[in-house]
Amino acid sequence: MNPRQSAQEAIHLLGGKENVASFTYCATRIRITVTKPISQEAREELAQIDGIDYCVSINNQVELIAPVHVQALHEEMSSLLEQKKKKATIVERAFRTIAEIFTPIIPLFAGAGILKGLLVLFSNMNWLDSASGTYNILSAGANAVFYFLPIFLAFSSAKTFGVNPFMAAVIGASLIDPHIFKLLGNESSTVTDFLGIPVVLMTYSSTVIPAILAIWFYSYVERVLKKGIKANLQLVFVPLLSLLIVVPFTLMTFGPLGVYIGEWLAMAIDWMMNANGMISGAIVAGIWSVLVVFGIQWAVNPMMINNISTVGFDRIVPLTAAANFGMAGAALGVFLRTKNKKTKSLAGSSIVSVLLAGVTEPIVYGLAIPLKRPFIGAIIGSACGGAIMGAFKVQAIAFVFGSLTTIPAFIASTFTYYLIGLAVSFVVAAIATYSLGFDDSLIGDEKK
Repeated sequence: MNPRQSAQEAIHLLGGKENVASFTYCATRIRITVTKPISQEAREELAQIDGIDYCVSINNQVELIAPVHVQALHEEMSSLLEQKKKKATIVERAFRTIAEIFTPIIPLFAGAGILKGLLVLFSNMNWLDSASGTYNILSAGANAVFYFLPIFLAFSSAKTFGVNPFMAAVIGASLIDPHIFKLLGNESSTVTDFLGIPVVLMTYSSTVIPAILAIWFYSYVERVLKKGIKANLQLVFVPLLSLLIVVPFTLMTFGPLGVYIGEWLAMAIDWMMNANGMISGAIVAGIWSVLVVFGIQWAVNPMMINNISTVGFDRIVPLTAAANFGMAGAALGVFLRTKNKKTKSLAGSSIVSVLLAGVTEPIVYGLAIPLKRPFIGAIIGSACGGAIMGAFKVQAIAFVFGSLTTIPAFIASTFTYYLIGLAVSFVVAAIATYSLGFDDSLIGDEKK
């Protein structure tokens, strides 16, 4: 694929630069707001562009589903639509910022999380001694992404905020420098001082929010310094003054604030799940696919990542897996009921994309939304499976997309209930979709 050419073709079919009001992206798609709706013919041609799997157009909203090439396409479109990108609304910019920061490092969470799950499995089955060198070496690979998370987030945030990524990584690393741990001693927090100003030191390894806030602040500091320092002196004095300003200020303000925000969010989620796990699980799993359609899930993802990084597990990730398997079940219901060759083919292939990769977009945009009732069937199945997972407080030990290949990320004391929840989501959604029926002439009229 030629990303530049594909991006140019996409912009042309979207009506040109002047018709693109704003756009953002996530792990699998690019979401565009257009001034004037595009035609059905343009939508079909967009889906044929190299690198784009599907295209959905609803009024002034267009979504280009490209699970493999989404980042490359977004980068090319960004350079071609830079001025338009700046006109996005505050909410769109917020979601875009979160997506841009976390999307590049999601594969790290997935790979490390599955490795952690496999180590737990091998240890529980006595295939690998937890005290052995092999186990500890593999554990280092699995745990590093979480322990050094502030560095990865700082580096990724630098690209989003447009600053030097290596300076950003140094700022992130300062949060987990051994000197900080030495000051902490054996405590999780303590008070020291900086030039006589009290500083509350905390443990920042595995945290999410402090590093992002630090690099956001650094982006303003760097701009001011570059404007005020002569070009021939910037090589030395911009990094020097950035460190002198940003590191102490982060440790005095953004660091503790970020930790407290993360703890409050974790406590809120924990309270909700403990108050009534069954109802909470049913609601979250049931509406998750709706959140995904509108991109709102990006506001929740950092909470899940923070929980796993700080306390070692999360209860929302399993519910998102229930939503995925609910969608897969809805596709199975369509597959079993339809007489339409095109619909049956789409349903069969999209089930595979969920079960093996946790990608639901082909079902959501190719079947559930166009046919409407399968979406309802998916919600019913997801809610049922989510209710079981919520009732038994099912845990995930890594942030992954729910699929058969990511099952090791859920190996904990609640693993059996996770499998039961997935099965219920899948089966109930299939039965509900089959029973509700649908008009598949909306997709095509090819018969057996």
